[in-house]
Amino acid sequence: MEKRLFILLIIFLTASCSNEDDSSTVRNYLNGVVDIMQANSINRNSIDWRDFRDQVLMTADGITEIEGTNGALRIALGLLGDNHSLIRRNSGVVLSASNLRCQLGSTMESVLPDSIGYIRIGPFSGTDNNRMTMFAQNLHDQIQVQDNANISGWIVDLRGNTGGNMWPMLAGVGPILGEGIAGYFIGPNGSQQFWDYSNGGSRLNQSILVQVPNPYTVISSDTKVAVLLDQSVISSGEAIAVAFIGRPNTRSFGSSTCGLSTSNSTFVLPDGSILFLTTAFFADRNRTLYGGPLAPDVVTDENNILERASEYLLN
Repeated sequence: MEKRLFILLIIFLTASCSNEDDSSTVRNYLNGVVDIMQANSINRNSIDWRDFRDQVLMTADGITEIEGTNGALRIALGLLGDNHSLIRRNSGVVLSASNLRCQLGSTMESVLPDSIGYIRIGPFSGTDNNRMTMFAQNLHDQIQVQDNANISGWIVDLRGNTGGNMWPMLAGVGPILGEGIAGYFIGPNGSQQFWDYSNGGSRLNQSILVQVPNPYTVISSDTKVAVLLDQSVISSGEAIAVAFIGRPNTRSFGSSTCGLSTSNSTFVLPDGSILFLTTAFFADRNRTLYGGPLAPDVVTDENNILERASEYLLN
């Protein structure tokens, strides 16, 4: 009997130590995630990080596997308060705490005069170089087909652009946007990175990210541009809208964008999950800071947005 009790006691102690070790692993994992957030979040200067950490760890109390930390990670994402950060677990599950619900709207079709060029910039996801190059080159080709000496203006339609990767979009719309600095990423402590378009390439701090092999240059570089916006212009779509702010002979039409005019950076977590953390605000070429919805210069509804944009370009 004593031998049996001794064996049971060993099993109990071993299980207890194992649970403690597993709990410690989970706590270390979550503390590491919070450390990354504290060092890099766009809101790092306004968050009570002791309380933040306590809430995250409390949510994971009793959890012994990293795979079971989804609830704690969602709490962390919500406490960041940026509506943009997210985590893609190594299982493929995406965690988000955004309270923004930006719905896709309908886009009315219309026949435009031959003197108005039209280009739609849709969303782009992924980082494959060939796909990015093809996306941007296709936009250059569309612009070239339409361009002629009688073009009085261009419509750049961003409606429905739900974001993704801004660099093929920027490289693709470059002929209409024009060369030079188009915007900035500005951190909470004032750090700046500029992005621009130059000779078929979108660049960050002069480093080329997407290069069009056969770039096109429009006949008239100072032609009027009308940018079309709606609530479903999100994140990288909003970056392209920001790029046109401050461009001469340019006005925007429609409704306010979704409100994620901020930049995410990626961090690989120890279990292979990826944290997309909001680390900077968008700013236009004049360093005007954003972070929320972008309001159009001219508020219009879908029924007359193309008509109002055309009137501007033709007059």
